[in-house]
Amino acid sequence: MIQQNRFYNPLLNPLYEGCDIDDLCVATYLIGAAKEEGAILKAVSIGIEQTTGSWVDVPAETDEMRAKYCSKIIGVYEVPNYENQTNVNLDVAPDGLRFYIVRIGYPVANIENNIPLLIGSIAGNIMSMPYLKLLDIDFPKKFTDAFQGPKFGIDGIRDILKAYDRPLLNNMIKPCTGYTPEVGEKLFFEAAAGGVDIIKDDELIGGTREFNDLSERVKRNMDAVERARAIKGENTMYACNITDEVSRLKENAMTVINNGGNCIMIDIHGTGYSACRMLAEDPEITVPILAHSCFNGAFTCSPYQGMSSKVVNKLVRLSGADIYLTQPPYGKFDNTFDNYITNINTSKAKFYDLKPMLPFVGGGVVPGLVAKFMDDCGPDVLLGVGAGIHAHPMGPRAGAIAFRNAIDAVMNDVPIREKAKECKELEVALDKWGLYGEDHSKDLYAI
Repeated sequence: MIQQNRFYNPLLNPLYEGCDIDDLCVATYLIGAAKEEGAILKAVSIGIEQTTGSWVDVPAETDEMRAKYCSKIIGVYEVPNYENQTNVNLDVAPDGLRFYIVRIGYPVANIENNIPLLIGSIAGNIMSMPYLKLLDIDFPKKFTDAFQGPKFGIDGIRDILKAYDRPLLNNMIKPCTGYTPEVGEKLFFEAAAGGVDIIKDDELIGGTREFNDLSERVKRNMDAVERARAIKGENTMYACNITDEVSRLKENAMTVINNGGNCIMIDIHGTGYSACRMLAEDPEITVPILAHSCFNGAFTCSPYQGMSSKVVNKLVRLSGADIYLTQPPYGKFDNTFDNYITNINTSKAKFYDLKPMLPFVGGGVVPGLVAKFMDDCGPDVLLGVGAGIHAHPMGPRAGAIAFRNAIDAVMNDVPIREKAKECKELEVALDKWGLYGEDHSKDLYAI
């Protein structure tokens, strides 16, 4: 009796409505294929490769096994949607390729409560194929229930700072690395006294270095927090970079906490998502976690390879980071506007019961951009400023004062140019770096 080709049968190619979606993590891919290549065959082959099978049938891979543990090809959508061969022959994409959006469901049972296995399953060997990019993962609640997510989130951070309803201001200590704790403390104090809410180490200095001991760095900077409090009447969080080998992360975190630190930071793509989760779900880690996005671009920037930064934001939030950095399109990096807005919303939008992360925008942020960020993001955003504070012609305290005045102006519907008439620090910053919508441009940046 003739059987339908198993690659084309409904067992592996069900309707969405025929699946138990609560039992599937659904991955959405962009896939390129040669003009004559069968997209359904390619999609099913990818799904089998990442679940129960291989490039050729193996005897133990039964239909019963596939029904429970094999991938399900929920949708294959060609873009544009060719439905007759005449159009394909006339209008195939450059390089002879046709492109498809493919949605593949992976059984939760294969990967539950395991981020490394999730990545291995959904973005594993197949990522070596040309023209394949992971665009999104739809997680069922059954999967996310195993994750705590952010311990503090936006509301918890605002409670620590007693700062509500306005954008929060961050500063990165500059120079990035190579300085002593004494030098860092002076820079920290000036920025904090000027009104910065959260001051972080750069991503390039982590743990103890030969020129900068971790415990001394924390003690000095937290002393600066108290001295700044006496001036501005506000708390300051210090996001101390504990990035290190995974075996030393908990020790580093406890060094920060035991020396009075009130926030930790990791380079999450160097340490790994599970390392962040380990810290976030540890009851002894009683401070928020700022996750830096360095290295993110290595697997997100290509339009045809890797994974989208939306997927990355979801994984970081699952891992328990309270703050995560994304690049806006206005500064020294070239993120698209739509991608940036998607990342902001992925941090904050409802994700079952996981708390929202505070989105952190950085990379060439200046006071003349504050109104634009407020329009894009609303008040729940952390403005990440490095050189825009430390390179202010009047010094870092003045740089911070300029930003706080720009924030006050926007919050009170006062034009920033008007506010600058009563704030010399803001006037100088606008003269140096411009105002978005007037003369601000990416020509400010060398990269």
